[in-house]
Amino acid sequence: MAVRVLVVDDSGFFRRRIAEILRADPRLEVAGFAADGAEAVEAAVRLRPDVVTMDVEMPVMDGIEAVRRIMARAPTAILMFSSLTHEGAEATLAALEAGAADFLPKRLQDLAADQAEAGRLLRERVLALAGGRRVQAAAAAAGASPAVPVRAPRPRLRPVPAAGRHELVVIGSSTGGPVALQHVLRALPGSFAAPVVVVQHMPASFTGPFAGRLDRICALEVREAADREPLAPGRVALAPGGRQLYLERTDGALRVRLRDPRPGEHYKPSVDVALASAAETAGAGTLAVIMTGMGADGREGARRLKARGGTVWAQDEASCVIYGMPRAVVEAGLADRVLALEEIGPALAADVC
Repeated sequence: MAVRVLVVDDSGFFRRRIAEILRADPRLEVAGFAADGAEAVEAAVRLRPDVVTMDVEMPVMDGIEAVRRIMARAPTAILMFSSLTHEGAEATLAALEAGAADFLPKRLQDLAADQAEAGRLLRERVLALAGGRRVQAAAAAAGASPAVPVRAPRPRLRPVPAAGRHELVVIGSSTGGPVALQHVLRALPGSFAAPVVVVQHMPASFTGPFAGRLDRICALEVREAADREPLAPGRVALAPGGRQLYLERTDGALRVRLRDPRPGEHYKPSVDVALASAAETAGAGTLAVIMTGMGADGREGARRLKARGGTVWAQDEASCVIYGMPRAVVEAGLADRVLALEEIGPALAADVC
């Protein structure tokens, strides 16, 4: 069965362009169009698409309010199109909090220099979001309570380390990560005894506003990471978009280092890069948490961390928007624990505080 997509934008040209890109894949079907947020809500209720692509700024009703109303009346996987500006970042983060699953730059040339590659990435993202939504729908149809999601069978757990063992926590996430990270970090007290490094796949213009948003709602201090800054308990360092974050130890203290991406490094920032450096600098004192996201970023870094005695947790399938990154870690046999989203924050607090 083809994935049905509702395309929402006030520009007729952009609607036609997105439809053309989607129709290039026989697995995708354009179910309908809407020119503003109000039309989008009614179309989503009437057509019940698998995925909605949504602009942020539109007449009559903006994309943020449209997301909120669609999620209340006809919950659907929603992909936002955003401008890569500070204002676009703030609006997109608000849309994600309202229930949108993911975002892409509205200027497709910002997604990839090659037009064909940009189209392929858009189709790939839509298909992935549809797959995640269908997994959640299947769990609901099987009788799962929304408050207690059905979880995939968990691997045999290794012994849980004693509380207070970890001197560093590294969290990696991608699609679905901005909202998931809020859940986790808000559960940590200001007295949290280890520094936290967060690597979220996100454009450079988004990480500053995202760090500011997290800082306003968390007991921990959250900042976009700066080169050579020391890590400290009670602080969260968010890897800046477009750079690679790694760690070094000088005079006994862990410090953030930043560098430009190298050829072949697809993710910027990369969970693998951060975890590989954590394995070398903190080793067995590192606890890594791999959360929702497409792809397998974090698997090889987790492998290196495990070889140095570190600990790896993974988010479970039922609570992920996209079960890609955690799946890669679990299927490689690297996960010490597999936890639902609502369990991760309390488990971190119990383990580290």
